[in-house]
Amino acid sequence: RYGILVDPIQVVSLFLKDPYSWPALCLVIVANVFVVVALALERRLAAGSLSEGAGAALHALNLLAILCFPASVILIVTSITPVGSVFALMVYTIIFLKLFSFKDVNKWCREARAAPGEGSAAGTALGGGGGVAYPANLTYRDLYYFLFAPTLCYELNFPRSPRVRKRFLLRRLFEMVRAGGGSWGGQAHGGSPRPTGAPPQPTAAPPGPRGPPPGPRLPSRSLPRNSESVTYFWQNWNIPVHKWCLRHFYKPLLKWGVGKWTAQLAVFLLSAFFHEYLVSVPLKMFRLWAFMGMVAQVPLAWFVSKFLRGTYGNAAVWMSLIIGQPIAVLMYVHDYYVLNYE
Repeated sequence: RYGILVDPIQVVSLFLKDPYSWPALCLVIVANVFVVVALALERRLAAGSLSEGAGAALHALNLLAILCFPASVILIVTSITPVGSVFALMVYTIIFLKLFSFKDVNKWCREARAAPGEGSAAGTALGGGGGVAYPANLTYRDLYYFLFAPTLCYELNFPRSPRVRKRFLLRRLFEMVRAGGGSWGGQAHGGSPRPTGAPPQPTAAPPGPRGPPPGPRLPSRSLPRNSESVTYFWQNWNIPVHKWCLRHFYKPLLKWGVGKWTAQLAVFLLSAFFHEYLVSVPLKMFRLWAFMGMVAQVPLAWFVSKFLRGTYGNAAVWMSLIIGQPIAVLMYVHDYYVLNYE
């Protein structure tokens, strides 16, 4: 008669009375510790009280802990459910990707600031012209704004629309949640990354007050209904993840002298790891089927690009998605049922 009635005070009091009955929510709350550590490291690096080598090592340990800590808790705590585990791991995976981008962009800013002869170009890249400039961006408000923004790529100054586009924002938030599911893919070719001016995101725009701001003007999804190659499909399946891979993984590999084919293979392997991470850990079963399902996309991509074109290529891509991925999921479901209910 009255719909679903929820007393928020009672929910909060129940959580405070017995927080261990909400292990997934506790994990999400604890994730703030890693965010604070990342910001503290960047402040020390900006002040010059921490060397670049030590900062890189500490950032690596912090990022590694973001992936290892929740997985360890999920494997040890018996009261946490698979659904809660998936939710917690998705949150931690998104935070991992965002803090990785946050670390990279601030490093590029320091390099541009220290480079001789950069002058006004460096100032523009660092947020000049009325925007937030490095290191003024190293605040809790700025970092948490980025953590809640529907993008994985950090910018000092996000372009903003005149008003909040609620439907668009909700759609992008949904994409961000699904991004934690590891929708990665082969990456497009391009040059090396630059400080906050990398192609995946436009940079400077007057930010205005930092809260509550209009929605950031971010690129939208391109649905790959007619994908004639596996690479094209994964590039357009999840735009935020594709932008992150292009900017923070694929292009740096090219800059270090890695070949294009090897770099694309590395992207698929990274994708395969996160597929397995987000399935095996919550189910507490390590079968490597999700990993192998993504690795199998590599020879499939080569075969489709070499021998199939047009409609045949599109059919091959969708057959692999309709048959291949569901089979891997069914194998996990079967084993989970056998282990827990028989």
